Amino acid sequence: MSADPFKDADLPEDPFDDKDDPTVGVISEPVNEVHIRIQQRNGKKCLTLVQGLPPKLNLKKVMQYFKKNFCCNGTIVEDDAAGRVLQLTGDQRKVIADFLINEKICRKEQVKIHGVL
Repeated sequence: MSADPFKDADLPEDPFDDKDDPTVGVISEPVNEVHIRIQQRNGKKCLTLVQGLPPKLNLKKVMQYFKKNFCCNGTIVEDDAAGRVLQLTGDQRKVIADFLINEKICRKEQVKIHGVL
């Protein structure tokens, strides 16, 4: 016969019950993170990939700005899993992150730079 060690304790019926918590079941505003990655090609060549940009953003205009001001080439790639991805030649991670933050497209906490700078 096993004895219940919590028999005399003054605990609620279910300690994991969230009936009284008003935040349970409330869907918070999604935090869109912008991921900036680098992909090694061959030798010294590399690509910078930017994914997770807001859907309302005109990526064609953003790409034109990047190509002109960062002296690089680039394209917009449609990916099944990641959605629309900006693909730029060279290591453009720092300047892209600075641009996104300075133009208030996203906050600093939302920008995730992958890889070693």
